Amino acid sequence: MNPPDPLAPPENGNGPVFDEPWHAQVLALADALVRAEFFTARQWAEALGAARARAEARAAPDTAETYYLCAIETLEGLVARETAISLEALGARRRAWERAYLATPHGQPVMLGAGEK
Repeated sequence: MNPPDPLAPPENGNGPVFDEPWHAQVLALADALVRAEFFTARQWAEALGAARARAEARAAPDTAETYYLCAIETLEGLVARETAISLEALGARRRAWERAYLATPHGQPVMLGAGEK
């Protein structure tokens, strides 16, 4: 029997367990970018391992939240390095989504552009 993959998401015996929808989404985005050959699975695993090591070095707790924050850091870094999308463009898009989220009434779908003047 193979030991569990230390880079894989937590499992409950029936497959991966996600505490939040964005946890699944970040891994789905990474998988889609690997399948589209923007970067390799090896690049993803090595970069995620490095992000996890940095989190451990700064004494971040060993939790699912830390894992997925490392996954986002990894995804953003690889996208900036391996595609034509810059970190600045990613940051601008993230801020636009944050403004839209904050401007959207509870229970309503978040629409990019909400909260823009």
